[in-house]
Amino acid sequence: MTDDLMAHFRDETESNEVIIYMKGTKEFPQCGFSASTVQLFQSLEHPFATVNVLDDPAVWEGIKVFTEWPTIPQVFIGGKFIGGCDIVHELHERNELLPMVKTAFG
Repeated sequence: MTDDLMAHFRDETESNEVIIYMKGTKEFPQCGFSASTVQLFQSLEHPFATVNVLDDPAVWEGIKVFTEWPTIPQVFIGGKFIGGCDIVHELHERNELLPMVKTAFG
């Protein structure tokens, strides 16, 4: 992965309170895990950004290198990599996800 792409990921994840790298878009998720993750974050009623990894193979592969995490979707809150679909759902079930999101928004 190029240094430019690493810098791009750093800038993108730090400039958005919540960002999800996913297959598809908020409006049209392209896999069940991405759809489930988007639905969860919509229920939290805070804005979030998404990046469709299907638009660029370099982004799809690069984000996995950046996080050292093999699957999509990938969720960042407050500039910090949180994990994928299963992890954010577990955090939500333990009532830990919303406080993380609220903290990111200050």
